[in-house]
Amino acid sequence: MGADADPDVEAPPGYAVDRLDTDDAGAAAALWVELAAGQRDHGSHLLASANRQRVRETMLRHAAAATAFVARDGTDVVGFVTFGTESEGYAQDVDRGVVHNLYVRPTDRGDGVGSALLAAAEAALADRGVGAVALRAMADNEAARRFYRRHGYEPHRVELEKSVESDTLTTDDR
Repeated sequence: MGADADPDVEAPPGYAVDRLDTDDAGAAAALWVELAAGQRDHGSHLLASANRQRVRETMLRHAAAATAFVARDGTDVVGFVTFGTESEGYAQDVDRGVVHNLYVRPTDRGDGVGSALLAAAEAALADRGVGAVALRAMADNEAARRFYRRHGYEPHRVELEKSVESDTLTTDDR
């Protein structure tokens, strides 16, 4: 299978998993806005709607690079996954793939859609020669962390964060 070939991933009944194409960019961007809005509940700093156009452009790049899949229930896009290869520029003992975003509409969760999208990304990354796949989840998003643990992901690196306030700038001013 070449880098642009679709991995043989079985979608759950009633769904299809396909490569993201340019016609899907708007629908995938709308789902990303839902993802970002939901992540705010878990401490994310991303602004959902303010990034819609930028994310649409990013989705178009993913379509051109064949680094995203969408899930459909008939004709509606109900989920997506974006991925790529790690490009830190340092020599490493393994080439790593990265799942950037994985999202399924809440009404379609629990049907295996997220698992199918993750499997598609993992297969595409394996086809590109990666030896490991990394991803991130918000620390207090226990549902996401549980999902990834069920799929064999284990903590690898911990990111720590601290708010910075001064006499002239507070977090309310941002």
